[in-house]
Amino acid sequence: MDELKVFTGNAHPMLAQAICEYLGISLGKAEVFEFTNENIFVRVLENVRERDVFVIQPLSTPVNKNLVELLIMIDAFKRASAGRITAVIPYYAYGRTDKKDQPRVPITARLIADLLTTAGANRLLTMDLHAAQIQGFFNIPVDELTALFILSDYWKDKALDNLVVVATDIGISAHARDMAAKLNAPLAIIEKRRIGNVDTTETLDIIGEVEGMRALTIDDEIDTAGSLVGAVNTLLEHGATEVYACCTHPIFSGPAIERIAKSPVKEVVVTDTIPVDKKKRLDKITVLPIAPLLGEAIRRIHTGLSIGAMFE
Repeated sequence: MDELKVFTGNAHPMLAQAICEYLGISLGKAEVFEFTNENIFVRVLENVRERDVFVIQPLSTPVNKNLVELLIMIDAFKRASAGRITAVIPYYAYGRTDKKDQPRVPITARLIADLLTTAGANRLLTMDLHAAQIQGFFNIPVDELTALFILSDYWKDKALDNLVVVATDIGISAHARDMAAKLNAPLAIIEKRRIGNVDTTETLDIIGEVEGMRALTIDDEIDTAGSLVGAVNTLLEHGATEVYACCTHPIFSGPAIERIAKSPVKEVVVTDTIPVDKKKRLDKITVLPIAPLLGEAIRRIHTGLSIGAMFE
């Protein structure tokens, strides 16, 4: 493991430190800061020549600053003659912009892939992409992990009876089906429609039976929590006795925390792919650690072992 080096930007240093503790190594030393003119400066403070370098940086808020920080770090490692550079991006921003669904709009998820590759990344390690086709935007190897096992184990331990797993839209239904199978529960799907380019959705119908049952919604991310609150209210209106929720990425932007606090949802379970401010940690929000999962994936990539075997 002497050839393995793990570094972090400013997006989520606590996650990087936890990963290093799992691996039993020290966090790599680097200066990463912003000048008063908003230019970002990076300096690697130790030798990385021919080393296997992993850079931990979720594209969380401030998204664009963290993205540029990551690109500059990758460039610094490339110019320092690192042997291989793996961008570890637990949360891949701009994932919703994965196709042209309107005239004259960009495919920003593809643009981010091109930027990372041009900067010098040799590999990507990420978690629960918003759309599976984003993997195909890269011409370098992509390893996509999933929090499904972490989340399903949590709910197994809760042992909720009379449970139905609910996909918050059709796009997440395959993920929800896998969760339902692990919990030995039936599946329901909320049919919704996004209104324009604002964070507003309209619930159209529920496919499946939820009356008299405990409902567990699943999604890849919770942003403003508008969709979550709408789903919770709709499920209760259709006769669900209680509603729980889970997702991988707790973006919690804008009014999200206030909406969750006022919502009748019993518990919201997320992972720490994105740092969750302590001020935002309501009693009903549970944060599960992903450092062991990412750490094991990094160890396997470094030693040439299978990533897929982790989930068998």
